[in-house]
Amino acid sequence: MKAAKLQKTNAMRELDRAGVAYEARTYEDDGEEASGLGIAIAQMLGEDPDQSFKTLVTETPEGGHVVCCIPVAEELDLKAAARAAGAKSLSMMHVRDLVGVTGYVRGGCSPIGMKKRFPTLLDETCVLFDTINISGGRRGLSLTLATDDLIRVTDAVVAPICR
Repeated sequence: MKAAKLQKTNAMRELDRAGVAYEARTYEDDGEEASGLGIAIAQMLGEDPDQSFKTLVTETPEGGHVVCCIPVAEELDLKAAARAAGAKSLSMMHVRDLVGVTGYVRGGCSPIGMKKRFPTLLDETCVLFDTINISGGRRGLSLTLATDDLIRVTDAVVAPICR
């Protein structure tokens, strides 16, 4: 019996186009929204939570967007992220606006393959790892790729953006 073919997401298609190698891993997603979910998913997949990054989308006062990727167990420092992005300030985007702006749902937001390309910040701890785990672009899907490839594909600025 053949394994079911994994349906490609925008993130996977963009990585394929860029010639970036990645490993896609799936996990059971019960649709629950809970704090600590990123840590639980990392543990479920046998991944180091410090090496597993969540994607948060922020807004500038002018209505622009900045994508912030931080370890799943950490909290975003909005002031530090604003400094790194060269913005006056940043606030978290409302969840209701997420799909319209990014094309991704909460819990399945990837820094790769959004509807538009936004400035991207990656927490400085990413440089401690050769590979990094990020959302694959839908709930229940994680991608592992070289940290340098993620930085290159997203044109990310690496900066201290956690509290």
